[in-house]
Amino acid sequence: MEPIVKTIAPNINDDFLKHITSKVMDGQRIQPNEAVYLYEKADLALLSQLANITSGRINGDYVLFNKNFHIEPTNLCVFNCKFCSYHKGAGDPESWVYNLDDIKKIALNYQNSDVTEVHIVGGVHPKWDLDYYGKMIKTVKEILPNIHVKAFSAIELDYVIRKSKLSYAEGLRKLKEYGLDSIPGGGAEIFDPAVRAKICPDKASGETWLAIHKAAHQNGIQSNATMLYGHIESYKHRVQHMEAIRNLQDETHGFNCFIPLKFRSANNPMGYLGEVNLTEDLRNFAVSRIFMDNIKHLKAYWPMLGIQNTRLAIHFGADDIDGTIDDTTKIYSMAGAEEQKPVMTVNRLTQLVREAGKIPAERDSLYNIIKVYS
Repeated sequence: MEPIVKTIAPNINDDFLKHITSKVMDGQRIQPNEAVYLYEKADLALLSQLANITSGRINGDYVLFNKNFHIEPTNLCVFNCKFCSYHKGAGDPESWVYNLDDIKKIALNYQNSDVTEVHIVGGVHPKWDLDYYGKMIKTVKEILPNIHVKAFSAIELDYVIRKSKLSYAEGLRKLKEYGLDSIPGGGAEIFDPAVRAKICPDKASGETWLAIHKAAHQNGIQSNATMLYGHIESYKHRVQHMEAIRNLQDETHGFNCFIPLKFRSANNPMGYLGEVNLTEDLRNFAVSRIFMDNIKHLKAYWPMLGIQNTRLAIHFGADDIDGTIDDTTKIYSMAGAEEQKPVMTVNRLTQLVREAGKIPAERDSLYNIIKVYS
């Protein structure tokens, strides 16, 4: 790495870009205007180098994955976000609602396996309440007592906790008693109110998303953070979104991972926008890695990106590629992602990481390394 560090900055003609590059190489935090400048002016080769330097400083040569599966209890939802291909109305032939027996059957499929995490997230069902969410967790834990339950987006949590007339902290503590271990990062989208008014006007605000994650962290519940990119947002909107998350992380230290999620255009009202290209995906991963200096891990979610593009994202700062999944999620397949039946074996995951020149390692849900694959 050292020879690369010494040769990058002198070859840049743009003085401000050279200044930013020197800061990154020295491990200094870059400011929002500098992140926007990287988006606008830095070429892809420079971004790859800077992101790799940053990732190497934080995580060495490890790229992580876990053994996981998803439960998506319903795609009925009180909200109708314009970017969403997952939402269906009651009576739609593509809609579903799982009861507790259905969830039990799914959990039983993994009773004798070595999976370590279940990810539970779905639509916001109009009739479900906090106790039903808790019973879902309890049902899984009765079958898989050692499983880590990462469950419910801040949007789901906001709806059921408000319905229960509890504070966010009280509602989260109640779910923790049921067995909740951590919460995912979904529902963040883009925090900017004007953008949010156009893409998800009836959904909880960015401030609400941040408040719920803050309450989780303060009650010993770690979480992830996401950003939906590639629709109507600008680079400035992306950076403002990341800055809000970075500021909360400075305060609580509760985020494990940042996950850029690409807008996919199939089967939703925003499909006319199309999708950003791979170059933009990689640019976004790199700037995210450089800017989010206090969140240790950056995830390239392979069901969203596709397997080949995930390998490329590792060269732009990603050090986590999610997990085995076992064809248990439909959120991105319904939006037209390449991976229509998302499943990966451990052998395939480790091969992907090695092909990117990195060291594969299995992690748990809180990013403790379980096994390094030499």
